[in-house]
Amino acid sequence: MNWLANTVLVLHALIVLFIVGGLIAIWTGAWLKRDWMRNRVFRIAHLTAIGVVAILAILDIPCPLTVLEDWLRTGRVGPQGFVQRWVSDWLYYNLPGWVFAMAYAVFLLVVAVTWCRVPPRS
Repeated sequence: MNWLANTVLVLHALIVLFIVGGLIAIWTGAWLKRDWMRNRVFRIAHLTAIGVVAILAILDIPCPLTVLEDWLRTGRVGPQGFVQRWVSDWLYYNLPGWVFAMAYAVFLLVVAVTWCRVPPRS
């Protein structure tokens, strides 16, 4: 089951990369005057992803991917593998929950402003 927990962890990291990298890609594409970043499906998926993350954090609901990974690792004792150690260190920080809720809410606001300033194609 450790491989399944690692798969969930990598999926979690890919979602984070999609959210953060997506915003960078949108602004970079706008700056370079490229039309690909106005793809409506991509933009809706991006807004939805950060919206779900922000709402879960504001409502103090644990991330389902974190809960699933923890459940899959329950009872596992021993050294962490490469994926678990490096991706976990990159993904998880020991900070109060309100810090994450605030950061996600601000990021959602930035994505919403981006939606208005660099609108997707209709």
